[in-house]
Amino acid sequence: MGVNFDLNDLQAFRAVVEKGTFRKAAEAVNISQPALSRRIEKLEEALGVRLFERTTRSVTLTTVGRVFAQSAEQLLDDLDMALLGIRDVSTSRLGHVTIACVPSVAYYFLPGVIASYHARFPRIRVKLLDASANEVLSAVISGEADFGVSFMGSQEANIEFKVLLQERFVAACRRDHPLARKKRVSWNELYQHEYVSVDKTSGNRLLLDQALSGLAPHPASVCETRHVTTMLGLVEAGLGVAAVPSMAMPPAGHHLLTSVPLIEPAVRRRVGLIRRRGQQLTPAAQQFYQTILDAKRAGAALSRGALSRGARTENGRARK
Repeated sequence: MGVNFDLNDLQAFRAVVEKGTFRKAAEAVNISQPALSRRIEKLEEALGVRLFERTTRSVTLTTVGRVFAQSAEQLLDDLDMALLGIRDVSTSRLGHVTIACVPSVAYYFLPGVIASYHARFPRIRVKLLDASANEVLSAVISGEADFGVSFMGSQEANIEFKVLLQERFVAACRRDHPLARKKRVSWNELYQHEYVSVDKTSGNRLLLDQALSGLAPHPASVCETRHVTTMLGLVEAGLGVAAVPSMAMPPAGHHLLTSVPLIEPAVRRRVGLIRRRGQQLTPAAQQFYQTILDAKRAGAALSRGALSRGARTENGRARK
């Protein structure tokens, strides 16, 4: 039998399998929905079988379609791996990888990694989902993201959590604030001043509520936000102080903001790579995943983040 379909048809088929609808699949491969439908019809005609059962509400694989999906996935992955492994050839290969990441890590940790990855694979498109820790976890579990970088997920049975670094919470304050002159600040001292906080939808809020459950009740915050970066803007505007992960703080020497270690207790969060347990990443995603691990070992990508401000690595040794 002659081969009457091409790589684009297989990619369209895989997109429908992954996304579950023709509309979402068309968006994923950057073509119109009618064009995607024609590719699927062409593939079905070439194979002489129906790959999908279609209704007005859903698209599901037929029995033959499920068998073919496994073979098509392996074929595309093998091709991707071969192209990614050949220098110069990879520059002509179009692909994509989607990473979900909490905003503080996205800003201070990933730029160097993305730059390194882009230098090696300039034609692979990187999509970054910067979202709350809960949303990052959901994106990984649902398959919307290939993998994630977050501080939540280590307790999930179906999630593999690989630690990248450990950072502590610090008091963020203006340089003209009374707390800025201290070497360390207890949580009770912090709450004696007006402060801003993240709301109950935040993963950081959940972590802090659990760690500080033994403290005496404290006054409500002046303002609640959903993101740490917004909270720092409020601190800079003079609305109060805030407890933030050290990675979220601007580099040392910022003209308005500074940080002071929080104690009694010292609260830390572990930041790590999260992926579905047993999941086989696409070659493009696997290369990005490995780039992060390589950067961690080299220490280059972490230099802008928590480790350069006194946080500790997973084995407890401080980096200077």
